[in-house]
Amino acid sequence: MSTSVITTPNAPRPPAGVPLSQAVRKGNLVQVSGQTGVDPTTGEPVSGSVAEQTEQALRNVFAILDEAGSGPGDVLMLRVYLTDVAHFAEMNETYARVVGEPYPARTTVYVGLPPALLVEIDALAVLGDE
Repeated sequence: MSTSVITTPNAPRPPAGVPLSQAVRKGNLVQVSGQTGVDPTTGEPVSGSVAEQTEQALRNVFAILDEAGSGPGDVLMLRVYLTDVAHFAEMNETYARVVGEPYPARTTVYVGLPPALLVEIDALAVLGDE
């Protein structure tokens, strides 16, 4: 079974020298690397709001999934990384609105991220029946 790299200009590219792919597909599984609230057209984080960064991070995840021939309905698992436990309610409200039901499985953890970044989200999706 071959592995293919998924790349799209509709999500931020990894910084130069960072050894990762936007996503990798193997068989019918797609793993999207962690996406932050960076606008792919400017290369800069969207405003300082965790709600806006959550929405942008999810847009980035979904853009990569779209390039892979997948979408939100194919997501089995989303992992959310927050920098502050106080941001949970705001992230959760935005997440529920953007992702919609039926919700995939999810894990939320608290981590350190580079300055100005409040949230990072990665995804595992399955494509059709292969």
